[in-house]
Amino acid sequence: MTPAAESQWTRILACARSARSDTSRPGPGPDDLDPLFRDCYRDIAVRRSLVLAQIGQSLDGRIATETGHSHTINGSHALDHLHRLRALMDAVVVGARTAIMDNPRLTTRRVPGPNPTRVIIDPCGRVPADCRLLSDDAAPTIVITGPGCVVPAPARHLALPASDRRISPRAILDALDGLELRRVMIEGGADTLSRFMDVGAVDQLHVMVAPLILGSGRPGLSLRPITRVQQALRLNVRSYRLGDDTLFTCTPDGRPGEAPGDPGGPPAG
Repeated sequence: MTPAAESQWTRILACARSARSDTSRPGPGPDDLDPLFRDCYRDIAVRRSLVLAQIGQSLDGRIATETGHSHTINGSHALDHLHRLRALMDAVVVGARTAIMDNPRLTTRRVPGPNPTRVIIDPCGRVPADCRLLSDDAAPTIVITGPGCVVPAPARHLALPASDRRISPRAILDALDGLELRRVMIEGGADTLSRFMDVGAVDQLHVMVAPLILGSGRPGLSLRPITRVQQALRLNVRSYRLGDDTLFTCTPDGRPGEAPGDPGGPPAG
């Protein structure tokens, strides 16, 4: 990060702390920031609650190979951006598969800023106790399961109703809101992110596209089917170049004529 960008980021963190401590008067942040900093920060600062989702993918929309390997799809500038987003959030959410296969830390170790609360959606209680999110002490961790599951200490356990190994995204957000975790990022994996998108629970989507083609592998999104192009999810989009990657910041407009429901689909985890 250049000295100018470092200074801008320091100012954004100060504004974010102020907004958290006085939610009745959140400021929009400095007007002279570079557009990416300003646009990424503004919506987070001025809203009492926000759900942001992020995807890092190839040009052909793949987030991993057929074997699940996803390391280094996106470059270092993209990773810095992801860590900055984490620093602005109250909580970062992943599903059980991501917690097991990627074994992430979900910290802000690449940039200055506070670590968010880490949240694992684990309907069946299958995440092992030795995964990083449950075994390190880098930040608080919450595990959301269905009834009857056991979660190892020191993680906090939230048991919510589950149906067919699924937990409602809106029930998850309501539970986090009750813990004053209102700025939430859905970081992965594809099934979890898709379920939040499908019920209209995502306010902002960040898609980081790398200049490579995998040709096969796991898609970043898999939403419920539509029959006509007019039913597609329309987006207001801005784009930014981050190193070799291109970031698209997207605000969903909704599908014309369709009210978001809580459909079935893959388990949220």
